[in-house]
Amino acid sequence: MTKEKAQARRESLARMRAEQKRKERRAALLMWGIGGLVIVVLIALVGFYVVNDRSQKSLSAVKTYNYKGSEHTWNPVKYKETPPVGGQHNYYWQNCGIYDKPIHNEHGVHALEHGAVWITYQPDLPKADVDKLKSLASADYMLLSPYPGLPAKVVASSWNHQLTLTGADDPRLPEFIKKYKQNPTYTPEFGAACDGGVGTTQDQPLPPEPSATPSTTAMPSASPAAS
Repeated sequence: MTKEKAQARRESLARMRAEQKRKERRAALLMWGIGGLVIVVLIALVGFYVVNDRSQKSLSAVKTYNYKGSEHTWNPVKYKETPPVGGQHNYYWQNCGIYDKPIHNEHGVHALEHGAVWITYQPDLPKADVDKLKSLASADYMLLSPYPGLPAKVVASSWNHQLTLTGADDPRLPEFIKKYKQNPTYTPEFGAACDGGVGTTQDQPLPPEPSATPSTTAMPSASPAAS
């Protein structure tokens, strides 16, 4: 009987140990499973954030055009796009900066030819949004002005490129500026100045054609082609 009891006790202990090991394995598998699920969820969240962030900043909606540079005229120009992104323009370029009144298209386009990004906004855009745009446009080679009849709340333009935006907070606007401002690939007169031109607005007339052939001393000189 003593041997039988001892044997039964050993078997009972073995069963208890086996059961304990099974519990430990289940607990370990559960922990690893939860940990793996957490990792998968984190990876999915990070991937979603990255994809969503890239999607929000995507410039795939940028419209492109094919205007040649260095086509200057003293006459008013009727442009196909609103606002224009290229084509004939006045001999004087618009000084880059912030304007509270609409500017002449003919001067703005010449600034684009020099590598500027022109941000235009609907005149009724809330002041808080306009202030945000002014902060973005405070850098060099930036032009900001209201634009009556604009097809969107905000439009960003550079030479041969344009993007309509949902507002001042649109995350694509900084990306557009980063890519197209003073881009040597797209700028017909890369390196030309964005100051030394004119600071007139639409309540002032376009400059008349000089009585003599314009010279580099009579008006701003963008480049040999502009002269």
